[in-house]
Amino acid sequence: MWRVLQSHPEHLSAGDIADRVRQVDPGVNRSSVYRTLALFAELGLVRESLMEDGVHWEEAHADAVIHLVCTRCGKVLHHRTPTVAALERELHEADSFRPDAIDVRVSGACHSCQ
Repeated sequence: MWRVLQSHPEHLSAGDIADRVRQVDPGVNRSSVYRTLALFAELGLVRESLMEDGVHWEEAHADAVIHLVCTRCGKVLHHRTPTVAALERELHEADSFRPDAIDVRVSGACHSCQ
């Protein structure tokens, strides 16, 4: 399953991951994929992001990224910016709140779909 996540840089649903894993090993069932994703998330190896069509998974990355989601083709781009880190600092300084993760999603049209 780890190879599937690493070889597909796009965000995948658990069902997509299960389908791709079963192409390699037909004996793997969906519940094993869900349990493994939960373990990978607990270990900090993967991240889940809530998209319009449900939860999607990707290899873990720093929080200083904004997900740009194309509402036409579904493509997800990562926009690296210091804005996310600034938000984390502001939350901590103003409200003494330290977030575990920040997941920012912006919907719109990618270059190909404009």
